Amino acid sequence: MKHFFTLTVLLVSLSSYANFDPTSDKEGTITGIVIDKNLQEPLPYVTVVIQTLEGKTITGGITDDNGNFNIEDIPLGKSKVTIQYIGYKTYTSEIEITKKNNKLNLGSIQLEEDIAQLDEVVITAEITTIQQKVDRKVITIGKDLSTAGATAADIMINLPSVGVDQQTGDISLRGNQNVKVMVDGKLSNVPVAQLLKQIPSTSIKQIELITNPSAKYNPEGMSGIINIILHKNVTIGFNGSANVGLTYETEAKFNAGLNMNYRNGKFNLYSNLNTNISKNQNYGQMFRPDDNTDQLFQFLDDNKSNLFKVGVDFYLNDKNTLSFFTNQNFYDGTTEGETNILFYDDLSENQNQLFVSDNENRSSQYNFNYKLDLGKEGHNIELEADLNTFGNDELGDFNFTGASDIPNYEDEVDTERDRITINLDYVNPLSETTKLELGLEARLFNSDIGRISNQEVVNPFNNLSDFIVSPSTQFDYSRDIYSAYATYSKKWEKVTLQVGARFENVEVTADTKETYGAGITTDDLTNVNTDAEVNVTRDGNDILKNFTNDYFEIYPSAFLTYSPTEKNQYQASYSRRVDRPGLDQINPIREWSTPFISSFGKTSLTPQFTNSIEVNYTRTLEKGSITGGVFFRAIENEINRALFVDRTDIENKLILTHDNFDNTTAYGIELSSNYRPAKWWSINSSFDLYNQTQKGIAESLATTDNPTEDDIISNTYEVDNVAWSFRMFNNFKVTKKLSLSAFGFYRGKSRTLQFTVEPMYFVNVGARYKLWDGKGSFSVNYSDIFDTMRFGFEGELPYNQKGEFNWESNTINVALSYRFGGGKYSAKSRKKRDNDEKSGGGGIF
Repeated sequence: MKHFFTLTVLLVSLSSYANFDPTSDKEGTITGIVIDKNLQEPLPYVTVVIQTLEGKTITGGITDDNGNFNIEDIPLGKSKVTIQYIGYKTYTSEIEITKKNNKLNLGSIQLEEDIAQLDEVVITAEITTIQQKVDRKVITIGKDLSTAGATAADIMINLPSVGVDQQTGDISLRGNQNVKVMVDGKLSNVPVAQLLKQIPSTSIKQIELITNPSAKYNPEGMSGIINIILHKNVTIGFNGSANVGLTYETEAKFNAGLNMNYRNGKFNLYSNLNTNISKNQNYGQMFRPDDNTDQLFQFLDDNKSNLFKVGVDFYLNDKNTLSFFTNQNFYDGTTEGETNILFYDDLSENQNQLFVSDNENRSSQYNFNYKLDLGKEGHNIELEADLNTFGNDELGDFNFTGASDIPNYEDEVDTERDRITINLDYVNPLSETTKLELGLEARLFNSDIGRISNQEVVNPFNNLSDFIVSPSTQFDYSRDIYSAYATYSKKWEKVTLQVGARFENVEVTADTKETYGAGITTDDLTNVNTDAEVNVTRDGNDILKNFTNDYFEIYPSAFLTYSPTEKNQYQASYSRRVDRPGLDQINPIREWSTPFISSFGKTSLTPQFTNSIEVNYTRTLEKGSITGGVFFRAIENEINRALFVDRTDIENKLILTHDNFDNTTAYGIELSSNYRPAKWWSINSSFDLYNQTQKGIAESLATTDNPTEDDIISNTYEVDNVAWSFRMFNNFKVTKKLSLSAFGFYRGKSRTLQFTVEPMYFVNVGARYKLWDGKGSFSVNYSDIFDTMRFGFEGELPYNQKGEFNWESNTINVALSYRFGGGKYSAKSRKKRDNDEKSGGGGIF
């Protein structure tokens, strides 16, 4: 690499020699040192070029192993110093050489990483860093954190403001689960919990927490966007990496990955293969004191997934680039569960449910990208087309014993969905300080879900409470979104301003068909019309339900950054966001069921909108940095949980669904820091506190003594939830090859509509050892060493209940990784579209 940069500078110098006057005086010298702004470490082999003010190259050189440079023979007068390094923003400064002052020391020059570059050198930092950008928080994943767990799901719990439901795998940001998760700027049809378990932690370069996205981003997600950026490679020749890991407590969990890349001339070919095989045990208990009953739950998940990616980048010339890749993801999972209901006052009433659920799904993605660079640097237009398909076959077998009067039954649910996305983006740097960005997008989403079941249900067409076979159900849902955006940014000496707006037209159609094999004996559809906003009709033995919702919205955004000094930065931002109902929230087909509760969606749910304001302050310290921020959200048409008494079994069963509620608010504060007390010790820590007023419906019974429908009470509840958490990650460098780590987490008590959630805390420790001259590493990580991680709760709606759920958290993970191949770096670089929202080659997704 050193020889490559030397040759580059030499060629540039020779090519400009014809335009240079050899008789002019050369008697100036400049010196200095180049360091990484975040890591505060020297950068070797950085290109330093001296140019005239018109941009003609005079001379140059590169930094040595310690980041120092010494450039001689610089002519008298004014000239320009340009410092460039792959993966970093270019540094430019004007200098003046005089006869009295012909030796200039530029001191320490700090280069800032440029995450907007598409092609980058695969360099993994030793230490994880956190950086506050204009509209996002960027966590660069170091080797310390990449060995904290085997997958992306393990990494997430270590990040500030991010929460992970250890049972379901659901992700929350700032205490809210209305967050979009992207990989290299792209959404996937793969369920988020499944997706995060398939991405190896060693493949992750950065994670962006975009809590207040600009108008050029899709506006979904009240709490923002989590964008996972994967490592990419531009080295000439063949190279790659391999990793393998094993995690164990009660059941074994195995993961492995192989990444390969070949680049030669105008082609860049790459492929990735990853596999994950795991078994996971979960168990829990829920006690109802009013009827002195216990529900005991036990689950075993057995999952296997394989995914691969193949892609090619073709550099036609300096102005035209074509890219194509495909992702293929195969998943096979089985869940075995058992629920025991114990009636301590009358053991003859005890019930037992056994179920087995088999899931097979495949997700395919096909992506095409064309980029045209226009006349000046940064002036380009880019077209991207993306097709994403997903198919899932689920078969459930439910068996009941004991006093239960529920007959055994089988459920078969087939899901097919596809998403087509077409983007056209235009970027024009109007001047050195202003930039205009314009874009068009079409997103076409369609989902078809079908259910066939032999379960017996209460006949909805008479009042005799007799049973009929459950109807087969087909739910077809489509959502087409057409949008345009514009952003304008202006930079002054200490102030940066960006304003923009996104314009969207949305068309939603939801059709449900229920086919009753036993026949319909009446035109009275009152009992099947449970959603007043849905149009219900009868066609023979079919009940047809239709819901449409078309709307137009504008989503403005504004960002202001003020940097009075290099050590102080102030930021303020505003954006309008939307949360469109998810498929699980609108799907009328039962999502899951136990003897006491069933979960359904509500088809007529409408979006909730959020106006978000955020203010941040960052202080750069000698040995790190600290960032503090506050945010406020005004939420319109809030989507939240609704809990109803099941009319088919008023005394025992509940229905869980969603509904829209009145406007509400949320606010919070955040503190995060990186600090290095010593060269061998680094600390990343964060503190988060949130408050949100939640509204929901929860039905209850006026009496538990032979209740009827007249005893059902419907109330709208309002809960002020104050939640806080603290986490700290420590890395200790014992020797050049051995590092130790320790992570601690505490989440305080919180409140949902149904439960008061008890505090949760845990401690993880780990060690990492470098092998094979730094090309490999071996790591051991011991999670939840005191076995304290659990979900404890207590509630009173609609029944008094107290419980706890546990999972395999007290685990040991061992992992081995190795990098192979080599080659010289290629200076060819092309910019990501939409500030990392879209990308070309490399990575897994």
